[in-house]
This record gives sequence, structure tokens and C-alpha cells, in this order.
Amino acid sequence: MAELTNEIKKIAVVGTGVIGNGWIARFLAQGYDVVATDPAEGAEGRMCAAVEHAWPALEKMGLAEGASQDRLHFESELKQAVADVDFIQECVPEREDLKRKVLADIDRHAKQGAVIASSTSGIVPSTLQADCQHPERVIVAHPFNPVYLIPLVELVGGQKTDSAVIEQARKFYDSIQMKPLVISTEIEGHVGDRLMEAIWREALHLVNDGVATTEEIDASIVYGPGLRWALMGPFLTLHLAGGDQGMRHMLEQFGPALKLPWTKLEAPELTDELSNRVIEGCEHQTEGQSVAELNKRRDEFLIELLELLEKYWPAANLNGRL
Repeated sequence: MAELTNEIKKIAVVGTGVIGNGWIARFLAQGYDVVATDPAEGAEGRMCAAVEHAWPALEKMGLAEGASQDRLHFESELKQAVADVDFIQECVPEREDLKRKVLADIDRHAKQGAVIASSTSGIVPSTLQADCQHPERVIVAHPFNPVYLIPLVELVGGQKTDSAVIEQARKFYDSIQMKPLVISTEIEGHVGDRLMEAIWREALHLVNDGVATTEEIDASIVYGPGLRWALMGPFLTLHLAGGDQGMRHMLEQFGPALKLPWTKLEAPELTDELSNRVIEGCEHQTEGQSVAELNKRRDEFLIELLELLEKYWPAANLNGRL
């Protein structure tokens, strides 16, 4: 049984890439002291710039009392960064060998009672905790970009994870205005990424086969199913497609179509030709717009969309877990 810290006051973020910096911004905006560490050259400067970029959006969302960018400290050594914190969010690159090594190092140096959460998008927690001395306190906490705005975080425990650790993590993420989804079964890619990967694979096939451009495929989602999914997701969207009888009628009428060879489950080979089509398509779509400008537009849109979601789907939950 893991002995947990009673109150989370200070957080460490290990790895300051896009996801790590997103976590840092969210934690700061919620009024926490944050210490970050990353061995990459120039990491501290990029981190500060990323937090500065995210801050206007967080101000629009509403900062917690005491929230300040001044509560962020960068530490060059991992040992010092994690030694005196209550919660550690690991965000190093998605390589199994690297993550296992870093998590084992974190576990070795973190104080008793600290929770260790990995932001892995696909690796199962039992694999990640395999080299840790205290695997019972290691979980997966997989967010979605931009972490400082998107509320979903998928929580998954490994074979040796203490259920009390998952519950404490769930309460913590809930307290920082996130929607923690506790997933009961370990599976590569968890839930959200597996669904996104299915669409991504199909999109690559459509480009590869010359059926549609990247711009046309994006438009087909933005102005079609994406609008409905933002409120209801795939199941309730199709429930409404069944009319008064809902999903029962939908499955009776459209279920046989599932046998038709519409989709291609395996991804196409990522040839140079396909890569160039995708890259050139995206560059054409964003011509004259910098990534920073696109990020700003995305953030403003997400803030308004979250307000709409709360208006039309308040306190959405899944058996009390969301």
C-alpha cells in the first residue's frame, strides 16, 4: 500500500517539450509552485517562452488565486528537481527505453508519498513501472495538446499500481479543472489516441490514393462530424441518427454496412511521395500564417468552445468518472 502525501503543494515536470510545457502552464495557472527539468540545451528559454505564450489564454479562462509565472523554477539536475515535490509529471520523448530509465531515476530520488505520472501517449503503465523500486505509485496520465486548455486526461494504472494512487491522481486532476477518465484496462494507445489513430490512418490512405487533399479531408471533419463530436462523441451522435428508437434502429438499419470494405485498418507505407503530399498540403493550407498565429487562433476557439460545451453539456460524466 502506497503512503501518499496528504496535500499536493509543489509539482515537478520532467521534460519540457510541447506536452511538458503545457502541463507547466496549467499547473502555474492553478496556483502551484512548479519546478521543471530538461537536459536539452536551451530548454529553459523555450519553456519560458511557451508559458508566456499560453498565459493570455489562461487569463481568459481564469487564473487561480496566487497563480503566477514567477512560481516556476528550472533545475538542471533531475535529482534536485524531484527530491522535494509532491507530484511528478514525466513528459520525456516517447521512447520506451528512455521513459523507463527516467521513471526509475525519478522513483529513486522522489520523496516517499509523491505520485509519479507519465504523460505517455501509447506505452502501458506496467511496462513503464517495471524498473521502479516503488511501482505502486507510478501511473499513466495522458493529456491532449494543448494541455493548458484541453481538459481530458486519461488515467491508467499498471499491474503493480496502488488503486489509492489512481484515486488521489483523479482528485488532483479534477481539482485543476481537468476531466480525468479512469481507464480500467491497460492497452497501447489508451482510448483517445486509438480513436484518433484510426482516423489518421484512413486520412493517409485517402491522400495516398488521390481521393482527397489534406485541406479537403480537414474540411470534411471540421464542417461535418467534428461539429457533432465536440458535443456528443461517436456513440451519441449515431444514437440520434436512429430517430426515435435511437441506437437500436441505427444498428438495425446501418449495422450491415460495417461489413462493407469502406475502411483500411492498416496504415499505408509512409513513402517519400506520401510524406511530400501531406507536408505540401499542410503548408498550402497554412500559407502566410505562422505556427504561433495558428496556435493563438486555436486557443481562442477552444476557450469559446469549452464555454459552449459547459452550457449545453454541463458536468458531463461517465459513471461519475468525468
